[in-house]
Amino acid sequence: MSEVKVEFVTLKVADGTTMRAFVAKPERGSKLPGMLVFQEAFGVNEHIRDVTQRFANQGYLAIAPELFHRTAPPGFEGCYDDFPSVMPHMAALKDEGLEADIRAAHDALLRNSTVDPQRIACVGFCMGGRVSFLADLILPLRAAISFYGGGIAPSPRGPGLLGRVKNLHAPIFMFWGGLDKHIGPEQRQAVGDALRDAHKTFASMEFADADHGFFCDARPSYNKTAAEQAWTVSLAFLKSNLQPR
Repeated sequence: MSEVKVEFVTLKVADGTTMRAFVAKPERGSKLPGMLVFQEAFGVNEHIRDVTQRFANQGYLAIAPELFHRTAPPGFEGCYDDFPSVMPHMAALKDEGLEADIRAAHDALLRNSTVDPQRIACVGFCMGGRVSFLADLILPLRAAISFYGGGIAPSPRGPGLLGRVKNLHAPIFMFWGGLDKHIGPEQRQAVGDALRDAHKTFASMEFADADHGFFCDARPSYNKTAAEQAWTVSLAFLKSNLQPR
């Protein structure tokens, strides 16, 4: 495990806004794989920063953009026990803006001379799980991971992203909680069916006794066994897909 340097950077987004992002990178190394880390609804908080650093400890240059930058101040963090306070920020998100944010973070990786531009992946959690799927639609990634991404399948809240599934660039791994009331079995099935019908390479793992947010050790729904197994599987999935060409 190498030493890791962390910092906040400010990125320019194509729509004229600016966006802060948390960056974690190994102190040494070149031709590093890059990792885009997409937040939960609660911001780039201690948990998301920790995950970003965990990837850096594994040899990735990882960046976590603050996706609420249009409606919240830099450094915004919501409370896990006060979901209504983050709802206005979530409701204000539009795919057009998210795509601009994704590209800005991706461009930041490409501009870093220590990153191998041919080995970039993404991961996202909850709200960010959907953003990770969206990133795979628009970027030439090598791998994508989505943890309990809501809004990928059509629902009363929106049309979802499955109408664009033919555009997926990279293999995607999706983790679900079997107890998740936010993303029911019919939505999970719809995602798998769409990927299968489009002949996309994907994997899906459901932890029967895990709930929404099971990977986050700061949430009441944290499931240590599921989280540890998902982390091990994620690293193996990334390693197999990010081999140098």
